[in-house]
Amino acid sequence: MDTKNCLWLSCLVTLAAILLSFVVFIKKKTRNTSLASLNNSSLSISPPVGWNYEVFLSFRGQDTRKTFTDYLYNDLVDAEIRTFRDNNELRIGKKIGDELLKAIQHSKISIPIFSKDYASSKWCLLEVTKMVECKRTSGQIIKPIFYNVEPSDMRKQKGSYEKAFREHKKHFDSATVEGWKKALREVGELKGWEVKNVADG
Repeated sequence: MDTKNCLWLSCLVTLAAILLSFVVFIKKKTRNTSLASLNNSSLSISPPVGWNYEVFLSFRGQDTRKTFTDYLYNDLVDAEIRTFRDNNELRIGKKIGDELLKAIQHSKISIPIFSKDYASSKWCLLEVTKMVECKRTSGQIIKPIFYNVEPSDMRKQKGSYEKAFREHKKHFDSATVEGWKKALREVGELKGWEVKNVADG
């Protein structure tokens, strides 16, 4: 294995470790809060509506499915973190769109992996829009990963993101496209991880 591949693998391992630490922390925090609520009858906090997953992974398959996303997914599963990604959880015969949106709604944490061509997928844009909705209505945590893409390019829809939206405007109404762009900007402002910074660090 050459030096470049060794550095890249080190980057993936480091980022996966950071993500695992974060998810495990949230998992323990949620569990402790639930136990405290049960042990203190004076608390009137209602538990969150049935979570089916602890993590939802959103990604463009052609960009990262067999590389970064696969590595991260397997690490999360090995750590006994209930994780959703479409090719593992969707059942044959179900409407893919409905199942994806339900999975997001019933996840504690959403992790969108923003790659170069993420915005070219209407499904990815529907997913990130649903994440923003769940963040507002149920306090879902969103932790974005910027995979070989500049966060500013995503927020301002420059470069490949600008190109993707030019294409979407040919097939979807302006309100739909503007809604997708707004959701991307909002998530792009959140604190997340940039793969290149993890490698440099």
